Amino acid sequence: MKHLNRNFSKSFSLSGLATALVAAGLLATTGSAFAADSLGGNQLTPMGAERAGSADGKIPAWDGGLKSAPGGWKEGYGNPFANEKPLFVITAQNYQQYEKNMAPGQIEMLKKYPDTFKIPVYKSHRTANYPQSVYDLVKKNAKTAKLVDGGNGVENFTEVTPFPLPKTGVELVWNHSTRYRGKGAEREVSLVTPQAGGNYTAVTLSEEFMFIGDPVENSLFYFLQSVTAPARLSGTVLLVQETMNQVKEPRRAWMYNAGQRRVRRAPQVAYDGPGTAADGQRTSDGLDVFNGSPDRYEWKLVGKKEMYIPYNAYQLLDTNLSVGDIVQAGHMNPNHTRYELHRVWEVEGTLKDGQRHIYAKRVMYFDEDTYQIAHVDHYDGRDNLWRVAEGHTVQFQDVQIPWYSAETVYDLVNGRYLVSGLINDTRGYNWDYNAKRSSFTPAALNRAGGR
Repeated sequence: MKHLNRNFSKSFSLSGLATALVAAGLLATTGSAFAADSLGGNQLTPMGAERAGSADGKIPAWDGGLKSAPGGWKEGYGNPFANEKPLFVITAQNYQQYEKNMAPGQIEMLKKYPDTFKIPVYKSHRTANYPQSVYDLVKKNAKTAKLVDGGNGVENFTEVTPFPLPKTGVELVWNHSTRYRGKGAEREVSLVTPQAGGNYTAVTLSEEFMFIGDPVENSLFYFLQSVTAPARLSGTVLLVQETMNQVKEPRRAWMYNAGQRRVRRAPQVAYDGPGTAADGQRTSDGLDVFNGSPDRYEWKLVGKKEMYIPYNAYQLLDTNLSVGDIVQAGHMNPNHTRYELHRVWEVEGTLKDGQRHIYAKRVMYFDEDTYQIAHVDHYDGRDNLWRVAEGHTVQFQDVQIPWYSAETVYDLVNGRYLVSGLINDTRGYNWDYNAKRSSFTPAALNRAGGR
């Protein structure tokens, strides 16, 4: 029981102890009525997180999440914590005081950029909140969902979060991949890959999503991405029809090339194939911090821990800032980032024998309230830490959707990085987007490329 969180009370009833063991991933009762009925009770939130705060009070109890909007709130972009100041700032000079709550990648970033990279730590707020319909589906899934094909697929679940009481690493990977982001969304965002000296040309991406989550038809989501700037890249359009079990049926992807004016199948848009417009700084399965089939890795659930992770990063949504205010040499400007202490699930993915990927190991940290990946350390084939990825979480309160305000991938070797999802110089999100399957076909891709 070495992974049982020390913050659990010692005075459990039998049922309370069992619930706590499930929450800690130590009791294999996922799929049972007993486990499912513990969701939303005294110990667990409706999503399966520990409802209680930490014993020292640094992590608060979950009280339903962010439900009310602050003054000046607009379309989910307002900052409910704008008046807060950092409790402390972790630097290369003092990180030893805090490293028990840090990932190796965070420490290496401090060492690589000792004069500029900092981790400002703020008061923790558990803002995650979902519609009641999502909680109802999650509770239903807890009773029925099961892994198939060695963890490469999921059966008997509906739309979102099949494993709110995770007991294996691959179940947490599936929770991230299937997490609730509404039925569909449209957004215009910036992607930037600065040179080591800080120079960059921003890429503007127009993206459309349709989330399905149907194991019967083996469909997870549809995704359409168009590059609209700069001119040299404009007109490149990517279409993905994401399958759930990609061993059973590989991802369906097509690319429209403006120069050739034709649609081609794009099997390279998977695993460690190059990410779109990423200048080699991100793999295809690095979008959304991680996406795609889990089949090339063995996923080990290490346990739970308390960790400083990017959270409530509303300042990165501030349209009074420009991309240039956020992007600097080496890393994002730490004056605009926010970290909080939260409980996370730690999962280690090790490349299977006979499989190929540029990352031999990925260590992922999943926020317990959302199952969104907050941080990933990527290791090369010599077990050297190579790239550090972060997902800067916000709660879009007006639509009850936790998502990212930015995603980053830092390369510790070449000194470059990627930041994507910024809305400061773009139109941002359209939550009223009416997603239709007819918009996500090769014929529609041809029309999108010809606009």
